[in-house]
Amino acid sequence: MKIVKVIYTTKPDFVEQNMGNIKTVMNDLQQINHSGIFYNSCLSSDGKTFIHTAFFKSDDDQKLLNELPAFKHFQEQLKSAGFEVPPKQELLTLVGSSSNIFNS
Repeated sequence: MKIVKVIYTTKPDFVEQNMGNIKTVMNDLQQINHSGIFYNSCLSSDGKTFIHTAFFKSDDDQKLLNELPAFKHFQEQLKSAGFEVPPKQELLTLVGSSSNIFNS
């Protein structure tokens, strides 16, 4: 299992667009219903800092997300808009969970 957390702060005028792009990615992920990806995104209380957490069963599952057209579009627009605080990526190790994420 691989867990990736990314935190960044957008410029205030890009928050709504970023949320829309994230919702498109999530909708596409829900449509393909791939069992090796558990991905969520949250907005911090400051209204402009996003926290993404992705759980991948394998490297191939991460590759699937990275190659998803909606995800590529999300990343391109985010980079074009610029950041107040650039992305910081962190790899995490799962200690415990209230549910079995990948049913394994």
